Amino acid sequence: MKQVTEILNNLKKTLQEKEASSPTEENLTPRCRLCQDRGVIIVNGERARICNCVKQAHLERRYEYANITPEIQTYSFERFDLNYYRREHRQRAARVLADARQFANDYLKNPNLPGLLITGDVGAGKTFIAGAITNFLLKEGVQVLFLVVPDFLDAIRSTYNKGVESDEATLIKGAREVEVLVLDDLGVHNYTPWTCNKLYSLLNYRMNYHLPVVITTNLDLSEIEKFLGKRTTSRIVQMCKVYRLTVGKDIRYQKSLEEKS
Repeated sequence: MKQVTEILNNLKKTLQEKEASSPTEENLTPRCRLCQDRGVIIVNGERARICNCVKQAHLERRYEYANITPEIQTYSFERFDLNYYRREHRQRAARVLADARQFANDYLKNPNLPGLLITGDVGAGKTFIAGAITNFLLKEGVQVLFLVVPDFLDAIRSTYNKGVESDEATLIKGAREVEVLVLDDLGVHNYTPWTCNKLYSLLNYRMNYHLPVVITTNLDLSEIEKFLGKRTTSRIVQMCKVYRLTVGKDIRYQKSLEEKS
């Protein structure tokens, strides 16, 4: 009970700080449509439970480096623009978009379904898709943790420099147990045996407890095996449907040209 009270007090403090810093009409609109920013939901007219938005806020404060950026917060399935893709690239992109949307909708009915591994070119829209899934589920009250893999690994490593093992355990526990985990940018990193073991342990736990993960990477499966090893790659393939997202020209580059014209 003490922990629940502390979480609610922290949420109330956060909301008060936001309202004080930007007193606009937008603050009059509840951020959470489930509890109307009260932090508590009444079940069957009598039993109260903590709303997922409170748990989400508490989780995000634990992973300050993992907060979804203002840019990613704008990503949605509706804003995914297929016009940036041509020919076979467009067909792949349309399939990834459709299946990502299906995954998000199906999760609300069955939280134990397989996750997604989205591989492909730099600037092909992988992070956009992952962000769209994240935002959709968050709006439905699902607890989601969006982690940029290199930052996550650096954060764990930094706990060793501080000499506080409990911090490492807290970081890993949150990533293991969150309802939906998004691992963005699983790319070429300094993957030491220590790093590989941490990722394997994380993925193995989530697979055993049927907790889905969404992964984006510039690497193909053979490259993932090269950097992370066979057993980690095997876990990823077991727990995720694999997709390839390609594009003729980096979408970020295309958008930059549009802005200049």
